[in-house]
Amino acid sequence: MAKGTNMQLGIIGLGRMGGNIARRLMRGGHDVVAYDRDQSIASALIEDGATQADSLAALVEQLETPRVVWVMLPAGAPTEDTINALAERMEAGDIIIDGGNTFYKDDIRRAKALSSQGIRYADVGTSGGVWGLERGYCMMVGAEQETFDHLDPLFDTLAPGYGNLDRTHGRNAPHDSAERGYIHAGPVGAGHYVKMVHNGIEYGLMQAYAEGFELMQSKSSTELPEEERFDLNLADVAEVWRRGSVVSSWLLDLTAQALTGDPKLDHYSGAVADSGEGRWTIDAAVEQGVATPVLANALFARFNSRKDSTYANRLLSAMRFGFGGHVEPPKQ
Repeated sequence: MAKGTNMQLGIIGLGRMGGNIARRLMRGGHDVVAYDRDQSIASALIEDGATQADSLAALVEQLETPRVVWVMLPAGAPTEDTINALAERMEAGDIIIDGGNTFYKDDIRRAKALSSQGIRYADVGTSGGVWGLERGYCMMVGAEQETFDHLDPLFDTLAPGYGNLDRTHGRNAPHDSAERGYIHAGPVGAGHYVKMVHNGIEYGLMQAYAEGFELMQSKSSTELPEEERFDLNLADVAEVWRRGSVVSSWLLDLTAQALTGDPKLDHYSGAVADSGEGRWTIDAAVEQGVATPVLANALFARFNSRKDSTYANRLLSAMRFGFGGHVEPPKQ
């Protein structure tokens, strides 16, 4: 299917990311049939131009063949049950996309089961959080080549595009999807595998920032000799590091924003949750015999955060809220 071709698809799960994925696709000219168990969430999207479906069956009925349905639900039972229900209603040649944070081995299992009915499957590791509507989404896709090619117009619309980044020296293809923000990572499962490692790295990066800022925050401690105490303005430190520093990043941008509004981070609990992908990354490291001490320690630090609300842990909470709108649960 040619790039720029407008497509019709169903989207199930219209939460923080699913709803904005639908909106970005509609802005790009695609036709969205939307379903969420919470009709109040669906109603907001209908006002923006989506077609409403009041059940899974109704959603499938409103789609032209070959049907494309994007499932954007929490990993585990919600996604599993929905895909099983869709499989009962869909036909050979139709495509189910799982854009959530599913364990990649579940993708491989599902694809095998669906292939017996001729239903195609794609796993799309999706990063972009609550900012994806405006910034675009980074996507890592696992699928057969023909399926990926069919879905390409959707990915092309959702991706950030070249933006303001300089092109990488040596990459000069006329349409380089990786430079535009999405890749065909490999067969089914590869997309969520790459996204899993992405999230493991995210844990490590966030932990490094958190520990470094706590180190600076504690430099005014009365336990230090008076002449060695520094009362550092951490908002200014984060801001200056954004500009020309080798450690600049979007996570640092979010850190600077959080510190500007709340330098002591009193609004954050510091009880930092983990999505599951950090654990899966460490499991994969054990299976593959690859040493990942930084990623493992970052995961264990999150476990410890639920007992100890340090400045570092509150900064982790602030970053998670910044990119994903995640509100940490209160300490038990």
